[in-house]
Amino acid sequence: MILTVTANPSLDRTIELPGPLQRGEVHRASDVHAQPGGKGVNVSRVVTEAGLPTRALLPARRTDPLLLALDAVGLPYQAVGIEAEVRSNITVAEPDGTTTKLNAGGTPLTAEAVAELTSHLRVGAREATWVALCGSLPPGLEATWYRELAAELADFPCSVAVDTSGAPLVASATGRADLLKPNVEELAEVTGADAELLETAVEAGDFGPVLAAAAVLRERTGATVLATLGGAGAVLLGADGAWSATPPPVTVRSTVGAGDASLAGYLIARSAGHDDAECLRYAVAYGSAAAALPGTQPPTPGHLDLDLVGITDVSSAASTG
Repeated sequence: MILTVTANPSLDRTIELPGPLQRGEVHRASDVHAQPGGKGVNVSRVVTEAGLPTRALLPARRTDPLLLALDAVGLPYQAVGIEAEVRSNITVAEPDGTTTKLNAGGTPLTAEAVAELTSHLRVGAREATWVALCGSLPPGLEATWYRELAAELADFPCSVAVDTSGAPLVASATGRADLLKPNVEELAEVTGADAELLETAVEAGDFGPVLAAAAVLRERTGATVLATLGGAGAVLLGADGAWSATPPPVTVRSTVGAGDASLAGYLIARSAGHDDAECLRYAVAYGSAAAALPGTQPPTPGHLDLDLVGITDVSSAASTG
């Protein structure tokens, strides 16, 4: 079972425009989608579509629209009751695939809610193969929360994946984890690398600087590093080597949730016993499939183009980076 933790869930509303976004102008949407969201929720939805057992752990009151939406899609979850309504996030998607996100800060959690969330996590971790700690942290949680949970879960039979950003990612990079999934900006943030240099190199097809930064992160934490590179694919650096992957051709509709789908793809492949290279293939195939779908709609196995994902062993480049 893959247990996901989403401390700062959301109801995601995506507005698709028929043309470019013009600041200060009135626009008429071509389509609107409202879907349950938050990084861990997105991961669990993809895992469910793949037919694997999962449970999403999150804070929300019983009558919250988010839980009603989760009931509607049939996602298994365990909710910790809170007083306020879960936040709403808004994404504006343009025809060329450009997405503009407006994310609310989140609903503050009381000490009691945090304690209950942590207690449920400990119970769920006893039967989980993977625990994925995902997304931003709301008011009421210290930036070190994911790092502390990952350290505590070292005594459990599960593996731990962390997918976050900002201060929680910086804190996690001083602790332990089995998998870390940064994007280029987050990888630069946590390692001190030059984000512009990394992005320029990736655009030129040079994964060397990204591999070097990933190696720094792996050396600090011992974690396998899955660095997602948007339309350029991803790289994976683990105990058995390093690989890069290029995505299949897709027409991008929304990049929101694509990184979450990549993490889900990795966990799905790992759960099936695949090696690192094949896990990377699944991660990129799932991320690409998600980008071709509207809003945060989860891709299914039928959406995947696994054979069109190019995998290259770059272990020698990683060792000399």
